[in-house]
Amino acid sequence: MEKDEMLKRMEQWVRGQFERVSVQITRSAGVPEERMLPMRDGTCLKTIIQLPERRDDGEQFPTILVRSCYPGQEPILRIRAEEFVKRGFGFVYQWCRGTGGSQGKWEPNVNERNDGLDTVNWLAGQPFVKNIGYWGDSYLALTGWCMADAVPEKVKTMCLGVYGVDRHTSAYKDGLFRVDVLTSWARENAGAAIAADNEASYLFRPQKDVDEKLWGVHLDWYRDWISSPERTADYWKQGFWGMLKEIPQKVKIPLLIREGWYDHHLGSALVSYRRLSEEAKKHSVLQIGPWNHNYMPVIPEEETSQLKDDSAAAPLEWFYKILVKDEVPQGGIKEYVIGEDRWAEKKDMGETAEKTFYLWENGTLDEEVGRDGQRTYCYDPKNPVRSHGAESLLADMKENGSFLQPGPNYRDDVLSFVSGVLDEKLLVEGSIGVRLFVSSDAEDTAFTAKVMEVFPDGRTVNVRGSITTLAFRNGSDYRQGYEPGRIVEADIQMWEIDWCFRKGSRIRVDISSSDFPQYAVHTNFPGLWSEQEKTKKANQSIYMGLQYPSAVILPVCKKPVSG
Repeated sequence: MEKDEMLKRMEQWVRGQFERVSVQITRSAGVPEERMLPMRDGTCLKTIIQLPERRDDGEQFPTILVRSCYPGQEPILRIRAEEFVKRGFGFVYQWCRGTGGSQGKWEPNVNERNDGLDTVNWLAGQPFVKNIGYWGDSYLALTGWCMADAVPEKVKTMCLGVYGVDRHTSAYKDGLFRVDVLTSWARENAGAAIAADNEASYLFRPQKDVDEKLWGVHLDWYRDWISSPERTADYWKQGFWGMLKEIPQKVKIPLLIREGWYDHHLGSALVSYRRLSEEAKKHSVLQIGPWNHNYMPVIPEEETSQLKDDSAAAPLEWFYKILVKDEVPQGGIKEYVIGEDRWAEKKDMGETAEKTFYLWENGTLDEEVGRDGQRTYCYDPKNPVRSHGAESLLADMKENGSFLQPGPNYRDDVLSFVSGVLDEKLLVEGSIGVRLFVSSDAEDTAFTAKVMEVFPDGRTVNVRGSITTLAFRNGSDYRQGYEPGRIVEADIQMWEIDWCFRKGSRIRVDISSSDFPQYAVHTNFPGLWSEQEKTKKANQSIYMGLQYPSAVILPVCKKPVSG
């Protein structure tokens, strides 16, 4: 009964999204037709086709195509199909091979381009199809991205959300694997029931054996992921992933790319948008809201009256404009500014300039450089700092977002630095950077930075955070190693954000060495992370002052637009 009640609530939630769309209901939905559609190798994929009932002879419809590998999404897809069809569309959804009743072996990613093109070419030849739009989020966006450069003429547009073509960006940050995203996804999509939980999987060493020794399966594709930390590795430059990241520059049709400031694919999605061909970018829109991977707002301490829920409206109205009204959209970027509760067009933003706050030995941040000094702490991989207020979590998505944070220096291995009161607002637009001068007694280790806003009443929320390692610092080749005790610069670059630090607030940055499970726990040993079997403690030092100007660097708008 509990499962039935959850399903009922989910269906009500999805239908409720369509109550807020501007496109009116004009038809009744016909009965869905199930078809086993053959691919080029003879494998048949389960495909559901739904059209308006009482159709005229020869009537054609703008048709939406979706391809999914998640059978649990069937209730959502069924409702979306009905709601689109009632508004004059055709709707087709299909299960990827080896899932949801489709034939073949489930193997992530590799078959999606051929299967997608076989399906969309078949659909383009159907008499009921006027034109086609492709829609998908997450893996369902991957199934669109991977064929976006080769679709037939009848495909006029795609709406692709919470995904990007640069897989390395979604998998690694400076040599540290995003275990809560990809280890959890591999476990859930291993093709077998696995008893071991996520945390045991994340902490299993050596990680290269987790599939066989803990999960009881052998996953070559997961082993490829965890053994390729370098962006320049052949694995990311060749094969499926090499092909995928080259697609945006070949796309010619308009795209609606939807993302969240706290979605684990944001970094990759921004790469995708920037790589679009000029022809496509001219008529494509990038929309970024304060959402997680499920388009849920995750800024509970902020005013959001102007945010609105357009999870159904944005895609439906995009498709209606292009497929029904035959209009060509104007391209641009639409970003939600956290702290000002408004949507802004990228073209209306002022230019940015760097505003620097230097770390001081006494735990303050100041626009002036302080005297030379250092602060130290001991990092123990067996007691990592837990992710709370993060950007790239999936299984533990409840921790993705901007949330209330503990007080300064809340652990011995967390060093906090706090600014004075801001006498004017600072509108940050872009990538926050933290420049650190550090040393360690380990041959390799990690350093994290989390930037926060401290409100006048003392409440503190995270804005952005990230991580780096000594081996991969500033684009280094991790095989070159690090000499323990040597002071080096380690820059931490964060994903973009639109955030307004308010007048009267303070800025705080926490420095530590772990952020788990957002990132794999660094063992403090050198070499390939997935081959390491043990951990050890490391003594860390942060240096500051004229000789070592560690700092937080904010990209601040010179001429902020008014709300």
